Amino acid sequence: MPEPIRLARRVVELLGCSRSEAEQYIEGGWVTVDGEIVETPQHPVTDERVDIDPAAELRIAEPATLLLHKPAGVAWQDAAALATPATRLPDDDSGVRALKRHLQRLTPLVPLDTEASGLMVLSQDGRVWRKLTEDYAQIEQEFVVEIRGDVHPYTLGRIGHASSYQGRGLAPCKVSWQNEVRLRFAIKDVQPGELRHRCREGGLDVVSIRRLRIGRISLSKLPLGQWRYLPAGERF
Repeated sequence: MPEPIRLARRVVELLGCSRSEAEQYIEGGWVTVDGEIVETPQHPVTDERVDIDPAAELRIAEPATLLLHKPAGVAWQDAAALATPATRLPDDDSGVRALKRHLQRLTPLVPLDTEASGLMVLSQDGRVWRKLTEDYAQIEQEFVVEIRGDVHPYTLGRIGHASSYQGRGLAPCKVSWQNEVRLRFAIKDVQPGELRHRCREGGLDVVSIRRLRIGRISLSKLPLGQWRYLPAGERF
């Protein structure tokens, strides 16, 4: 049995490329060991069959950002656990080539109440993290809230102009009727529990909350519990 060597070294031997190029091929998901894709250059190999995809391209594997339709009952901080190969949208047309590494070290961004469903952002990208964290108060979010209770002429005014919540002043928000039992909110700097509080101010109880949009990125027709990639070039 030969001594194990790093997969990157084997790729160098097979292709006659540099070590950095070999690592890019591996990290890009272009290299298989006995038919299985391996994305770690330090993976030890001996006499296993190592193949490089003929379509392999030399490019640095970029950090990924995932868009998830979070179900109600899941804490937003735990949402990354829902992103698995099995829950990816089957017809994801983002153009992003799926890699195993894209499902590792994902940071959930833009808080969403545990009892709410809807759009969640999971990202490895520091640029996305900074945008959604540092500019949070300026990014508009859109929600649909199902309610019950008696409606009065002043209901929308009280909801949209609630003055404070948990000792913190609230800016006015846009709220309108989607239908007889659903309100549509367009709101910035929303805090956990704030939508329920606003509805109570209008004399209404909340049945469900669903986030439809964060900035320019919408949930669209993404099914509950599934995720897709944020395409390159799309911005919040």
